[in-house]
Amino acid sequence: MPPPLQAQRLLLSHRRLPSPHRRRFTAVSSLPSAPAKTVAAAAAHAPSSILSIRESLLSGERTAAEITAEYLSRLRRTEPSVRSFIHVADAAAEREAEELDRRIATEGLDAVGPLAGVLVGVKDNLCTANMPSTGGSRILDGYQPAYDATAVRRLREAGAIVVGKTNLDEFGMGSTTEGSGFQVTTNPWDDSRVPGGSSGGSASAVSARQCVVSLGSDTGGSVRQPASFCGVVGLKPTYGRVSRFGLMAYASSLDVVGCFGSSVVDTATILSVIAGHDKMDSTSSSHDVSDYKSELVPLDLLESKPLNGMRIGIIQETLGEGVETGVISSIKDAASHLEQLGSVVEEVSLPSFSLGLPAYYILASSEASSNLSRYDGIRYGRQVSGDDLNELYGGSRANGLGHEVKMRILMGTYALSAGYYDAYYKRAQQVRTLVKKSFKEALERYDILVSPAAPSAAYKIGEKINDPLAMYAGDTMTVNVNLAGLPALVVPCGFVEGGSAGLPVGLQMIGSPFSEGNLLRIGHIFEQTLQNYSFVPPLLAES
Repeated sequence: MPPPLQAQRLLLSHRRLPSPHRRRFTAVSSLPSAPAKTVAAAAAHAPSSILSIRESLLSGERTAAEITAEYLSRLRRTEPSVRSFIHVADAAAEREAEELDRRIATEGLDAVGPLAGVLVGVKDNLCTANMPSTGGSRILDGYQPAYDATAVRRLREAGAIVVGKTNLDEFGMGSTTEGSGFQVTTNPWDDSRVPGGSSGGSASAVSARQCVVSLGSDTGGSVRQPASFCGVVGLKPTYGRVSRFGLMAYASSLDVVGCFGSSVVDTATILSVIAGHDKMDSTSSSHDVSDYKSELVPLDLLESKPLNGMRIGIIQETLGEGVETGVISSIKDAASHLEQLGSVVEEVSLPSFSLGLPAYYILASSEASSNLSRYDGIRYGRQVSGDDLNELYGGSRANGLGHEVKMRILMGTYALSAGYYDAYYKRAQQVRTLVKKSFKEALERYDILVSPAAPSAAYKIGEKINDPLAMYAGDTMTVNVNLAGLPALVVPCGFVEGGSAGLPVGLQMIGSPFSEGNLLRIGHIFEQTLQNYSFVPPLLAES
């Protein structure tokens, strides 16, 4: 895999490469072999928190108020060290839970939605009518929208309780959450390490069980990389599967609203609620929405080889130079486990894969330079007074926007400027077409493709903040999926050394457009049958 600078040169002198090379994947797993006749002997798998809450309310074992109090207590205990939330709406959550209990008492559980009593964290670049929405930027400090984003509205209508707004890199531009204008979020597995980004607050909150599930956004890996770093399940849907209405735009042709859960079942449940056409978003798809949870097969009903006949391609370019040895080992062990479940796993080469990273940063920065022009200090947000309009604009943006955002705006403006458009933006769009074609051809031969979600596990806070190229290279595994508009699911699959209990590694599963149901089914089988692992961070184990 070429390093970022070499890949950038390749972008400007791309040539067609030979047909994809394929070879049968083989690996010696360090894990015990699965039982030959049944997979039901696997270790205890990730339980569904949503299902548990539903059953508790149905049986009367616990009330919504008691469940809310439990999560808020854990949030208050862990938040000083984790710092997942920019804003916590604890009083509002308690009121909503009490109102929910009254409705259940008078009308029954059928009168409330499928997410009744489920506490949700919402990334702070998604608008919420009753609490601040800053995008992680000081330029929007104190801004409170008049409406909910469509994904948030649908969660509320299903009975969910929004507990607060989670931290992020400013306007989604970053991979560590160090780029927030407010605070640095830490990783529950090791508070000296980053949770990933830009949806680091949402991933960290679910990992620390401060909320049941959370919403994030994914422009180039901002759901999947934090899911890997924090040991949770993260889903990036197909472009258009979930409405972007109410999502603060970064790169409109790449932005997708995604979700986090501590299990595949919880993630599937959330997707069923937020997916679907929305007249407020012209790019949202009218493709049918399944009840994804109902399509998942429980462990005790699985066949001995539940993935029999399935073909899985492991992307060759994601297991080479620049990827940590421990990550490669974990992914190969995961591939061996998929083989034990009956699938055929082969390596497949995607020749254009290394070109995706520089193309992505040109396209995303170009779109950002246009989208972020709205933050001028006039209509909303922080305003710095000036003697004339240009001085007001310049002062407001200089004081309100962070370093990374300014840098990407400048990069994008340069790429779109006269004399450079063809060399950068147009060429990046051509590479995007090649990336789409490469994935389409591979997914015609394989049911899904797999890769690491990131080339490393979580690294130290401050380790890469002064080396943007190194930080950008961390998106190598994920940006191509956004360029192609495909769905991808990340499930925890192993550990590498680090911290007091190891650091989690995530397996990325990539599917054809609108194949979220298939990805969730495979991910659920993988999650249930993975042995000898528990993805509960030390922060919770100690308490």
